[in-house]
Amino acid sequence: MPAPKLNRVNYTYQDYLSWSDKDRCEIIGGSIRAMSPSPNTQHQRISLFLSTEIAFYLRSKECEAFTAPFDVRLPEVGESEEEASNVVQPDILVICDPSKIKKQGAVGTPDLVVEILSPGTALVDLEDKYQLYERHGVREYWIVHTHYHFIEVFRLDEKGVYVSTGKFTDSLTSTVLSDLKIDLTTVFDQ
Repeated sequence: MPAPKLNRVNYTYQDYLSWSDKDRCEIIGGSIRAMSPSPNTQHQRISLFLSTEIAFYLRSKECEAFTAPFDVRLPEVGESEEEASNVVQPDILVICDPSKIKKQGAVGTPDLVVEILSPGTALVDLEDKYQLYERHGVREYWIVHTHYHFIEVFRLDEKGVYVSTGKFTDSLTSTVLSDLKIDLTTVFDQ
C-alpha cells in the first residue's frame, strides 16, 4: 500500500493497517506522527535492560510486559477498536488486565508505559504522548532521558493528573508495580 498522505486528518486504526511496514508512524488524535528510523544503540541497550528487569519481576504475576513494536489502540469515547484515532507503540508497556491483550497488540490503557527519548521523537513523547497517556489514565509513565542520564516517573493522582515522583539516577521504584526496584547505576553506561 502507498505511504500515508499527510494532508488528511482523522486517520484511524483501519487506515493504519493499510500502510506499509516501512511507513513507521503512530496516530495521535487522528493525526500522523512519523517515527524516526531504527533507534540508536544506546536506546536499544536501555530498552533491553529495562524490559528485562520488568519482565523478570513479572514472571509470577498477572501483569505482562511488551516492547515495541507493539500496537496499542486507545479509542476515544464513541470510537470502536477499528476506528481508534490513537495508535501508539510505546518502547515498553505493562498491562495487568488480560482482556486488553489482543491478537494484534492491545486495546485499552496500559498500566505502565516507558518511552525512551530519541532526538526525532522527544517532542512527541514529552507533549503529545504525555497528554494522551494522562487523558487515557495510564497510571505510571516513565520518560527516559538518555542524554541527561535519568528517568522521570509520573503517576496519576486522584484527580487523574500526572505528578512527577522524581528524577531517578541510582535506583527506581514503581508505584504501580509495588515492589519493583531497579538499580540504574549502570543503565546509562550501556
